[in-house]
Amino acid sequence: MTGLTTIVTGATSGIGAETTRVLALRGVHVVMGIGNLAAAKDVKESILKEIPFAKVDAMELDLSSFESVKKFASEFNSSGLPLNILINNAEIMACPFMLSKDNIELQFATNHLGHFLLTNLLLDTMKKTSCESKKEGRIVNHSSEAHCFSYSERICFDKINDESSYNSWHAYGQSKLANMLHANELARCLKEDGANITANFLHPGAITTNLFCHTSVVNAQMNIHGRNPEICLSRLQDKENSLAIEFHASSLLPRMI
Repeated sequence: MTGLTTIVTGATSGIGAETTRVLALRGVHVVMGIGNLAAAKDVKESILKEIPFAKVDAMELDLSSFESVKKFASEFNSSGLPLNILINNAEIMACPFMLSKDNIELQFATNHLGHFLLTNLLLDTMKKTSCESKKEGRIVNHSSEAHCFSYSERICFDKINDESSYNSWHAYGQSKLANMLHANELARCLKEDGANITANFLHPGAITTNLFCHTSVVNAQMNIHGRNPEICLSRLQDKENSLAIEFHASSLLPRMI
């Protein structure tokens, strides 16, 4: 067992579920931050069937709601658990124009602002953990090469809620660009503070998941040409071929164990 604890958002399907499985297989205590507790129960049961020693828990988290994010962070910080790794994975993509519970365009609210707030609220716990454990903490933002699809103005702060100029793919790219900028600035601030925590963003590649539920044409192409996360994050038993695991999940661990 590694003695490490991680939070994975959006852990009930796709990359999040597979990341949870792989980290649990490596002996990491995984806390799934998810909006559907029933789905989390199914994921946990599936993991425990394969990995009886897995330590996986679930806490309710709606990233489109500041109130929910604050509640999640407060409950986790009060739990006494350490926090070595934070994987900001959850996202929605190219959905029709909608507003969050806080009246902010839904993709920007869910993909960026929710994770931005969550990270800030958990940062003191991560700093304390890295200091006491003498192990490097890690924050990973799930971004995308689709950041290139952002609006020509890049991030339209003064038009975030402008339905008349809304484009679902530009809005998605905007939120992914924000994930990248967040990780870059956070990394700079952490280094400046002398904190033993790294912050990075990643592009996971083209993976067939339910993220494509709002894009039927793209989804059809992914079904033909795409990759399944369980295949992409191939089983650790075949170490020579588990490149995605070594990069995404296992690469979180070497300097921490």
